[in-house]
Amino acid sequence: MIRPVANVELTRHLFQFFPDLANRELVVEASTVADVVREMDRLAPGLAFYLCDERGRLRTHVNIFIGEGRVADRERLSDPVDASSRIFILQALSGG
Repeated sequence: MIRPVANVELTRHLFQFFPDLANRELVVEASTVADVVREMDRLAPGLAFYLCDERGRLRTHVNIFIGEGRVADRERLSDPVDASSRIFILQALSGG
């Protein structure tokens, strides 16, 4: 079964921790946000744990958007993606 291809974009901050992803077109085969995270982890081992906790839920300060809409299912990441999906992964930064 061929799955849709999703285009993934990361905030520049994440490239500090995953420099191999910088300056690359990030395209993965995925039908859900969970698939996106899993496929991105194949490209950059450790990224999934950086984004999600031990139970696979998005960490508190991580957000994923599908186009303009924020992911609704932060626990199972079951939100669907399709061939035209643009996925944005970002982490809130704090400090002074």
